[in-house]
Amino acid sequence: MKTNASLLMFWDYDTQWGGDRSRTPGGPKDWGHLEFGNTDRLLELHAEYGVPATFAVVGAAALPGERPYHDPAQVRRIHASGHEVASHSFRHEWLPGLDHAGLVETLHASKDALEQCIGAPVNSFVPPYNQPFDYPEGMSISIAERREAGRHRTGLGDLCAALKETGHAFCRVSYRTVAEKIRDIVSRKQKDTPASIEVIRGIRCTRMNAPGGFNAQAHRVLDLCALKGGIVVVGGHPHSLHAGNTQDERMLVPFLAHARDLHKQGMLRLLLPRDIITEGS
Repeated sequence: MKTNASLLMFWDYDTQWGGDRSRTPGGPKDWGHLEFGNTDRLLELHAEYGVPATFAVVGAAALPGERPYHDPAQVRRIHASGHEVASHSFRHEWLPGLDHAGLVETLHASKDALEQCIGAPVNSFVPPYNQPFDYPEGMSISIAERREAGRHRTGLGDLCAALKETGHAFCRVSYRTVAEKIRDIVSRKQKDTPASIEVIRGIRCTRMNAPGGFNAQAHRVLDLCALKGGIVVVGGHPHSLHAGNTQDERMLVPFLAHARDLHKQGMLRLLLPRDIITEGS
């Protein structure tokens, strides 16, 4: 049975670079040290259930140095385990606040550090904080980004153009159109549906279409995709594996088991961004 339903699963591997630049209330966080042991556990779980994942790695984490900022050996183990290593910027920068020169600098530095570390091409990108959201061509306007980042801000179109310029081919994106936002306000809940591939400034993209983590809503989108086709794009952070939230192992394991079972039944493909790049070439 050939299916047109696919799962893309991501882990945003921030290390303490992400903790230092946290944009949640309270300022910098100290969870960077949790990344490493939890990632070892994730590699075990993904091997047990046979579900591949993309680890979006902050490029500076692949440089020589000590935890909680660096662990190039673990980045190599991720790659050796068959998962895809994507770029997550160099030091977890907030991309809307960068001008073009700063954007190209972080994209190039991260790609180079990761490729030197794993000895293989890195062609996929996941933006920190899932931003930018501002994408007028897609009917998505972010007033907050425009106000905070100012005139020289990076929008989603600018990001994809810079990704093309620096040799990338895929990006996970998270914008929502004005119509979708209005619909969600009226219905008082976010309606998530299967995603598809779209091309933005020459970059193949998929939109996040499930809330962060692996709760009942993520299962519903997975089942809907298996029935009707499309792509499910889910993700979490290794440092949250035992945080008691929707990214916790107790929610992850049933999700992995469900994805494995759908795959065995021929109802779901388990993809990595590199598969999408290859299929589109």
